[in-house]
Amino acid sequence: MDKQSVIHNFETHVSAGKAAFFKSYGMDFVMGKREGAWIHDMDGDKRLFNCHSNGGVFNLGHHNPEIVNTLRSALDDLDIGNHHFMSQERTALARQITDGMPGDLNVCIFSVGGGEAVDLALKLALGHTGRSKIVSASGGFHGHTGLALTVGDAQYRDPFGVPNPNMSQIPFNDATALANALDADVAAVILETVPSTLGMVMPEPGYLQEVRALCDKHGALLIMDEVQSGLGRTGKLWAFEHAEIIPDMVITGKGLSGGIYPIAATVIRDPLDKIFKQDPFIHISTYGGAELGCRVARKVLDISSDPKFLNRVEAAGLRVREGLDKLMQKYPKFLTGIRQSGLMIGLELRDEYGGPALTKAAYDQDLLMIYANNDTSISQFLPPLIISDDEIDWVLDRLNRALNAARKIRTALIARQKSSGLLKKFSGNG
Repeated sequence: MDKQSVIHNFETHVSAGKAAFFKSYGMDFVMGKREGAWIHDMDGDKRLFNCHSNGGVFNLGHHNPEIVNTLRSALDDLDIGNHHFMSQERTALARQITDGMPGDLNVCIFSVGGGEAVDLALKLALGHTGRSKIVSASGGFHGHTGLALTVGDAQYRDPFGVPNPNMSQIPFNDATALANALDADVAAVILETVPSTLGMVMPEPGYLQEVRALCDKHGALLIMDEVQSGLGRTGKLWAFEHAEIIPDMVITGKGLSGGIYPIAATVIRDPLDKIFKQDPFIHISTYGGAELGCRVARKVLDISSDPKFLNRVEAAGLRVREGLDKLMQKYPKFLTGIRQSGLMIGLELRDEYGGPALTKAAYDQDLLMIYANNDTSISQFLPPLIISDDEIDWVLDRLNRALNAARKIRTALIARQKSSGLLKKFSGNG
């Protein structure tokens, strides 16, 4: 099938809205070959260096040979397995994940994706505590499913008529607001360690420790969503390690798949599995923890937890930062700040039009960069964790050109926004 036929059929059978949006901005890219940090248009005329990594799905690059070979070898003797039975593969992966967790985070429950894993964490918190409320951070994002949707922003929930009567939101990095929100009916607080859809907001020193102490004081559980920030993205295996806290539950996903086989997990402290001890079949996921996916995820963890790998992420982050600092000096009125932990980076731009402008300018310079949907003044910058020094230098050169062009595109976008309202349709929430 030729490219135009694919686009037509996508518009007809998948999403007319997306097709119209990409067409309006000259971004009619259809994924074809993908390898390492690169994705190619299906007709071979264009390729993009992936500086978004789909929110961390492609931490280890596209079509990573080690991950692909792991899946291929697993196909010799595995399929998805059967959730009714005990499983060697699920056991091995659960042990590997929990061995990398602090304290008594010893129980691992598998899901297909991050939203499902968040749903489980929230219903487990409600059931375990017997309380009815959940507190989350405004501007955060935890998924588009069920309970996960109720703790996200209204823009994702209200069009579907989904109520959230017992869910409340407070500003991230505001411990006083959290203290005021906590009462005897709050079952849990759920936070992204680094809220990426909010614009890569970094937790202020001491904030997560205060959150942990407040949850302990009020008997609420602390759930850390590491779907995007985990698995080495910040230079540590888990981003909450920077704060030296022990959550009650941790959510992981996206990168756990290696970009090859969907899998996610909810990791919980020992006392929280009481419900499952009483009724071990009260929660099941047919495809969650598929044995093929478990084998893939184990290889992902082998790579991501290696100290040499994590040290390389930190070194790469420093090299990127040196280049970004120079660009900020060159474009001080457009690139106004940098939010960073390892290779989890947000570029602070002039205003709400800066992110969309840079997304388009970067695309024209063969970079895939997406702005944060809940703060469009921020451009998400999430290159694969395997990025080399030569690739960093190449990306920074292209980013230099993109920043220069984005200033003019911003002016055009302001005019277009006034007439069409298209600004916020290209979502950067993962």
